[in-house]
Amino acid sequence: MAKQSHRRKFMKKFALGVGAWTCGWQGCSEDKKVDASRKGPTEVEARYYEKLPADRVWCHLCPKECDVGPGERGTCGVRENREGTYYSLVYGNPCACHIDPIEKKPFFHVFPNTQAFSLATAGCNMDCKYCQNWQISQATPEETHNLYLPPHQVAEEAAKRRCRSVAYTYSEPTIFFEYMVDTAKAAQKKGIKNVVVSNGFIMPDPLKELCQHVDAIKVDFKGFSESFYVDVCDGHLQPVLDTLKRIKEAQVWLEIVCLLVPTMNDSKEEIQKLCEWVASNLGKETPLHFSRFHPCYKLSGLYATPPKTVEMAWQTGKEAGLHFVYTGNLPRHEGAHTFCPQCGEKIIERYGYVVLENRLKEGRCGFCGGSIPGLW
Repeated sequence: MAKQSHRRKFMKKFALGVGAWTCGWQGCSEDKKVDASRKGPTEVEARYYEKLPADRVWCHLCPKECDVGPGERGTCGVRENREGTYYSLVYGNPCACHIDPIEKKPFFHVFPNTQAFSLATAGCNMDCKYCQNWQISQATPEETHNLYLPPHQVAEEAAKRRCRSVAYTYSEPTIFFEYMVDTAKAAQKKGIKNVVVSNGFIMPDPLKELCQHVDAIKVDFKGFSESFYVDVCDGHLQPVLDTLKRIKEAQVWLEIVCLLVPTMNDSKEEIQKLCEWVASNLGKETPLHFSRFHPCYKLSGLYATPPKTVEMAWQTGKEAGLHFVYTGNLPRHEGAHTFCPQCGEKIIERYGYVVLENRLKEGRCGFCGGSIPGLW
């Protein structure tokens, strides 16, 4: 009874703390807001592009490889061709900046119960019809309320607030690649880790550079079919599969989340193919999360994922031999916890974004001593 009372008090205290931060971090004064429509401190020459005749440019950052004419922008909306030179318009120009529990990303095998200094800029290289952050991901820098926050200041503020990591999240970090990499370098100098929440739609060369400066990447995997990627997300499947394998080969910690959208990517057959692909290509130790969809954006008329569908996906992952299968947006489900694959004991107990119990000891199960993969 005392233990339950302690947990209730802890949950209430935690909820109040999170509520304060989710209003947004206000580390910059009003006079530091920037106008992204003109060249200034938030604009730098883009990386990974090629100059073409007639002042056109060819972007090589993501698989869309936009061919951009003078005065035009790529499909992400944040990279602009100015007289044959390609510029990023969002460098040091985030529109979202919060301090989140690392479990919110979700990362379940990365520094449990720590805080991540989380940021994003406007823009994305996909257009998912169910995007929960569409107000910023489908916006241009001119349409969002931005802060001037250069890389060195992100690192300083993260250290000041005792954040274990900086998280590049909310929208698609690939489109603010220059800002992300320079911020990661600044954070590394202060001993702060870097984690990325991405759709995985990135070209091999920039991904290789990114993997040299970050510690963990979580890929939001849309669905195990090309038609879903094309029709629902405005992307393609194969480049994401290639990205997942390259992250694993680079030995950067990888977790995968699949949001189950009713009638679209939630069939047992498709989920089984995904689980088997993960086991064969990434290893059975790769965490795979299945999350419940809630109506949003262009799919606001669709119903929420039935809990039994999430349960089915969780069971399918375990049947495929995956060691760490999780459920998301499903309170009080057993799939929120981490179990030791050797002895079967519960080693990390969670409620939402809160870690209630952590029985790991230096990366090993506190019961049998078996090694548990992750960043601990």
